[in-house]
Amino acid sequence: MHLRKYKPEDCRIMAELFYETVHSVNKKDYTTEQLFAWASGTVDLDHWNASFQEHYTVIAEHRGMIAGFGDISADGYLDRLYVQKDCQRKGIASMICSELEHAVRAARILTDASITAKSFFERRGYHVLREQQVERNGILLTNYRMERLLQSEDQFEKIKIE
Repeated sequence: MHLRKYKPEDCRIMAELFYETVHSVNKKDYTTEQLFAWASGTVDLDHWNASFQEHYTVIAEHRGMIAGFGDISADGYLDRLYVQKDCQRKGIASMICSELEHAVRAARILTDASITAKSFFERRGYHVLREQQVERNGILLTNYRMERLLQSEDQFEKIKIE
């Protein structure tokens, strides 16, 4: 398993991974209607690509396949963090998240975590600022605005990525 930088040709595979992950991993916490509102199966690839290129975006790759990805803005907003459904609980999300947290020079990291991801972020030292109801395609979904305050020692040696 290794991390590498995002390339535009990754975008379509990442969109597929996003859909599959939401519909399999998050199904215990959200209704079918909510899952389809969150991940309908159609993504504006041009918009996603532009966002990935604007943010610091990394790919976790295993045996030539994308196992996960994540991105963070320069001001410390951790936007997306997804790991392929068959690669869950193998430390991939932690590896990606550590790289993203260390890539920015922000005093804090913010994210909007799903019900499913909330405990992952809490174990990493994030705390809930508030529970939210967000609307996606006319459907309400619960998530959590979470924050991790960074100390200078939190931004230690980065993982070498290609």
